Amino acid sequence: MNFKLKRSILLATTLVASSVVIPNAMAGGTITFGEDKSVTVGLGMRSSYTNKDDGASNGTSNSNDLSLDSMRLYMNASLSKYIKGTFNTEKKSDESVGVIDAIAQFEFMPEFNIWAGRMLPGSDRANLDGPYYLLAWDYPGIVSRYPSKTTGRDDGVAIWGKLFDGALIYNVGAFEGHNVGGKPGVGGNLTTGDELLYAGRIQYDFWTPNGAPAYYTGSTTFGAVDVLSIGVAAQYQKDGSVSTTKVGDYTGWNIDALLEKKLGDSGAVTLEAAYYEYDTDGVITSEDGNAYLAGIGYIFSDKVGWGQFQPYFRYQKFEPDNNIETKQYDYGVNYVIDSFNAKVSATYSKTEVTATPDVDKFVVGLQLQF
Repeated sequence: MNFKLKRSILLATTLVASSVVIPNAMAGGTITFGEDKSVTVGLGMRSSYTNKDDGASNGTSNSNDLSLDSMRLYMNASLSKYIKGTFNTEKKSDESVGVIDAIAQFEFMPEFNIWAGRMLPGSDRANLDGPYYLLAWDYPGIVSRYPSKTTGRDDGVAIWGKLFDGALIYNVGAFEGHNVGGKPGVGGNLTTGDELLYAGRIQYDFWTPNGAPAYYTGSTTFGAVDVLSIGVAAQYQKDGSVSTTKVGDYTGWNIDALLEKKLGDSGAVTLEAAYYEYDTDGVITSEDGNAYLAGIGYIFSDKVGWGQFQPYFRYQKFEPDNNIETKQYDYGVNYVIDSFNAKVSATYSKTEVTATPDVDKFVVGLQLQF
């Protein structure tokens, strides 16, 4: 058997996202055992220290928590030029290990591919980034709230491809779906239809070089390339909204954009923005509403020690129909050692919720991928 290292396609789990180049996205170990036959294995982890206002059990003292936020095993296999598979796991909150991706991949040509199994449906850029490929440290859960089975995934089948030399990426699929507000029967004796959730995303990348992968998105390339990308995603499920007394349709859609531009030899600026609308047919007013995201970052080209500094700011706002508004401000800096494979982040966050005290927290996080 021939052993070699190559760039992993670990996030081929993410149904089409972008042809945005993610530089040096996780180096994994690959075993080849014949023409177009191989297995790639990789590992990812995220660990953090959090100091949160009034977060201790007494309700008045600051909390001090050390946490293993994520531990993932990535596996990708190739049976032939056209038949491939992906299997990824994640540490669950109860410390057990769960399956987040299990995909049979039939990849006939860049323009047309079929994936089936558990995967990321067409959705917003933040969900397709996942926690590992964001500009900021924390996942923007205030605004990115498409319903999902686990870590944004669902069971289903999707068709995706890249058109116009890879600039236009499309992704459409049908999935098992999830009831917003709870599973059928929880909190009441509900009878719901067995309707599928339909999801899709279309994205156009204006500046990215041809040939970049279309499996996942990232909200920064750390100044590797100039990026201008705009995407639109939507999800719909009949009877997908459930409360203890009512059932209604679920609709969600968003538009997101990413711009990253190198500024000579000094560094690169990153700008991201997104707008969301969620509609549960009035069943869950806390989930009906509009959301907004805006972020900016700047990576300095000069290295300091092992890596480069990338300060950033991110703003999130969710305006639900129940008038309990949530806003969050994140002020942070990444110390980028090896792209998304090795970085340290420090973030101060302020969260404001209508009629409740503000919450401040400070997080220092370490991310590694092998």
